[in-house]
Amino acid sequence: MTAPKERSVKSLAELPAAIEPPRDLWPGIEARLKAQTPVAGTGSARAPTRLGQLRWLAAAAMVASVAVGVWIGRDLVPLSTPAASVAQLTAPQATPRQQAGAVDAAFVSDPRYARQRAELLQSLQARLDAMPQPARAKVTASLAAIETAKKDLESALGKDPSNALLQELLINTYQDEMRALTDVHEASDPGRGI
Repeated sequence: MTAPKERSVKSLAELPAAIEPPRDLWPGIEARLKAQTPVAGTGSARAPTRLGQLRWLAAAAMVASVAVGVWIGRDLVPLSTPAASVAQLTAPQATPRQQAGAVDAAFVSDPRYARQRAELLQSLQARLDAMPQPARAKVTASLAAIETAKKDLESALGKDPSNALLQELLINTYQDEMRALTDVHEASDPGRGI
């Protein structure tokens, strides 16, 4: 058999539109496919059990996910009273309309959180007064931004209480507030700074 003569091609237009293979390739492809496909009644009963195992594994993973979600959210209880009962950092600035919008969305965790937050808020003003003016301005602005974010999230959750993203954002905002209050408490101790 002689090798085909090579020729130089300068453009795609010079190439032929179609080239027929020298032999029919389909019988070889068909044979490979038949060799890989299990025939009913042969020793390939493992495939359906594997699929069944994957289904059970997926169901178990879903049950575990729900259990973890319930375990994580066990301390969060929606308030059935107005949000006005939740201690507000800037209570004089809050209007009754803002408080009414957050009625259904306010969340409070276990009593330890409420107690620690109340203790930190009780000493907040004295600790702010002891800070230098630039630090006091930063802390006050941060706490005001956190308070605004909480009100906005509570209002949005009042409109869509089943929104998991809003719930997570609200919890993160509560955590941010506790971090800020704790930092103010620790920073005002003698020998420490912000």
